[in-house]
Amino acid sequence: MTEEEKNMLRVIVCRPDEYAKVTWIEDSLEAMQGLVGGLIEPYDPFYSDSDPRYENVILVCNEEGKLRQMKPSRAIIDEDGRVMDVIAGPFFLCYSPVESESFESLPADLEEVFMKKYEKPEHIFRKGNEYSIVRYDPGKSESEQER
Repeated sequence: MTEEEKNMLRVIVCRPDEYAKVTWIEDSLEAMQGLVGGLIEPYDPFYSDSDPRYENVILVCNEEGKLRQMKPSRAIIDEDGRVMDVIAGPFFLCYSPVESESFESLPADLEEVFMKKYEKPEHIFRKGNEYSIVRYDPGKSESEQER
């Protein structure tokens, strides 16, 4: 690892209406706040019976995203398919093992899993307490979308 890479994190960035992408960001509070558009809030909603490392995957979002009425980006769905939360505004995914005092790059295999999970942007609709999630291709017209 080069000296330059030591100060960088490889993360998955998700923004409303855009495909998720893997990118390098500077490992600094300023860079993280710039990416999410304000104060950062680490959130750890992930769990898997088959891989305990999921609990170390951290979603970093704008602490005031919902208060500032930022556009919904992605839904957090539990293992039973229920919507647990909706993330407003841009966010990124990184890794933070319990023994670590800072964020780290995602392991390659988890990066692949979470890219598949969040690759496409989502339209999120709410009616009462029920949510509907529609993943879509922002490069295609509505009639060309896969259903």
